Amino acid sequence: MNRNPNRRGLRLAVGGGIAVAALVLTACGPDIAGGADAGDETASDRLQAPSDAQPEGEITIWDRSGDLYEVFDAVIDDFEKKYPGITVNHEAVDINAKLQNTLVTGSDVPDGVFLDDALVGGFAEHLWDVTDVLEPYIDDIAPQKIDATTVGDGIYGVPFDLNPGLLYYNATALEAAGIDATTIETYDDLLAAAKEYQAAVPSAKPIHLEQSAFLGQLQLEMYASQLGTSIADSAGELRLDSPEYEQILTFLDTVQTEGLGTRAEYLTPTDIAELENGNQVFYPWAIWFDFAPQQLLPETSGDWRAMELPAWEEGGARSGAMGGSSFVLPKDGENADLAWLFYEYLMYDEAGYSAVWGVNDIYPTGLNTSIPAYSPAADPSKPLFEPIDALGGQDLWAVATAAGAQIPSGTAIPAWWGGAVDYLGNDLQKMLDGDLTPAEVLTTSTDGIQTNLVDRQ
Repeated sequence: MNRNPNRRGLRLAVGGGIAVAALVLTACGPDIAGGADAGDETASDRLQAPSDAQPEGEITIWDRSGDLYEVFDAVIDDFEKKYPGITVNHEAVDINAKLQNTLVTGSDVPDGVFLDDALVGGFAEHLWDVTDVLEPYIDDIAPQKIDATTVGDGIYGVPFDLNPGLLYYNATALEAAGIDATTIETYDDLLAAAKEYQAAVPSAKPIHLEQSAFLGQLQLEMYASQLGTSIADSAGELRLDSPEYEQILTFLDTVQTEGLGTRAEYLTPTDIAELENGNQVFYPWAIWFDFAPQQLLPETSGDWRAMELPAWEEGGARSGAMGGSSFVLPKDGENADLAWLFYEYLMYDEAGYSAVWGVNDIYPTGLNTSIPAYSPAADPSKPLFEPIDALGGQDLWAVATAAGAQIPSGTAIPAWWGGAVDYLGNDLQKMLDGDLTPAEVLTTSTDGIQTNLVDRQ
């Protein structure tokens, strides 16, 4: 990727998504109760911060190539000034292709790695439990991010970003049809607004319906997050067949059967064309959709705005989590404790997180495709990135931080999540094809996931 602001959104949605779907790990989480040192293994699995006031050593940090790599790289000089005894070797790596074999063989293991939250559970047995080092900050970290990387009694990721779901809408097109999108408070309101817009613009299919099996499942989990649920509970037990998922699927099925949805894969040419011509005016998605009006929608750039997602019921949560990444610390890394200091500086030191999300050479108006998972860094009154011209000068920081604060607590993402796309993701698409009912999706997906993924783990 070149130094183009806001390309990160597309990379997360497409590159990260394909990687998660392709890499299905069968490793279980660590056995906290077993081991050689009976009675002390919880402590032995937990990373401790260096005790030296001026620690020394070299660390190897893996990040994906691209804009975020450059952002993190630019912070290293300041970190090394704070810790002059630590040298950071920063490597751009195809993590999804390389990490598994590296951890299994134990050869040339890095000290820290940037990793999709959806993959943390599958690698947990090779990672340090970071509960103790996070303890000073944990009360100020978004609960959903802690829960996403918790396996058993341990936390295996240092949270990076929070990706709140938002409702993006073409304010100009809607206003021309006499519709005030800001009055939408529930998904029933969204359906009503879509019908009203279609009455004014007969060619319109106003609401985005995702046609990618992976991204459709990821969006489904965003909706479920709003309702405080997810595909598996805290014990890893499948809980898909539930009233909450039936409610969500019924909504999506209604959008399709009533002709209110544009069926397209995220930001493919068809999707972009329907956004540009005013047929598709509502896009419920993660914050990183803001990449589109900034880079891919020249004809309607400036027409778009963002608001909190509608609630499933009046007074309900107005956002849910969609995607995300954390930093993990492999046990076989030589200096994982020093790598923790680097991540602590990036995420919990004002100088560090301001450099990551604030105005910099890579993102001239700031990194606006996510917000920090650490609440002091996500202070609504202290924006780290600037208002966005492509959203009509809207202060997206205020919208996103308000939405992020409403995301309910969640659960760990199971190691088999990517594999579930072959069942849930595909069955969701069959429903949108008209071949399955919402109830049939729940039944067939539950049977397939339980038999082929959960029971075989």
